[in-house]
Amino acid sequence: MAKADWRLEGEWIKNCSCAFGCPCDFNAKPTNGSCEGLVGMRIAKGHYNNISLDGLSFCVTVAWPGPLHEGNGQAQPIIDERASAEQREALFNIMSGQNSEEGTLFHIFSLIVSKMHDPIFAPVTFRFDKNARVAQLSIPGVLETEVEPIKNPVTGAPHRIQVVMPEGFEHIEGEIASSNIRSMGAIKFETKGTHSTLANVVQTPQGVAA
Repeated sequence: MAKADWRLEGEWIKNCSCAFGCPCDFNAKPTNGSCEGLVGMRIAKGHYNNISLDGLSFCVTVAWPGPLHEGNGQAQPIIDERASAEQREALFNIMSGQNSEEGTLFHIFSLIVSKMHDPIFAPVTFRFDKNARVAQLSIPGVLETEVEPIKNPVTGAPHRIQVVMPEGFEHIEGEIASSNIRSMGAIKFETKGTHSTLANVVQTPQGVAA
């Protein structure tokens, strides 16, 4: 049961090593058997109890040896260096899942990650245009990822596809795109032309708000 009043509203990126159309969204196995990826958010408006989180960004790099529901994952939080000590603690409290109801994103995350690496506090560049399917998340020396539209393999024209999840615990609607990832922190991996979801989300202790 949720123990705190919090809310995060903003722009959401999920990039991973799978083929376009993340299999996790369809309760399917990862494309290559294992999963490496990241989620990132720029908080337009947010709070944890009386602590404002407006304007901050955070990211988590992740890896699982198999399907996510089998657990044994590892993660490393990366938080905007502009966050104060109390804002950092607030974000950790949210990401811990201890202040979320069962079956919600951060609660599920807490159950399937068995190794949490030390957090990184660093400058974060976050660019995001959902409708254009273009984004960038840059943390120098730690993480670089870019998003662009999927291209038609014959004509090269931008291809557009959306995923709608009325009961989704991560987002309700997302634009599907192509990503490149270079993760250089504790969880090292590199991908090119793999899955991306861009979404506008509202996360609360009770889950995604419409």
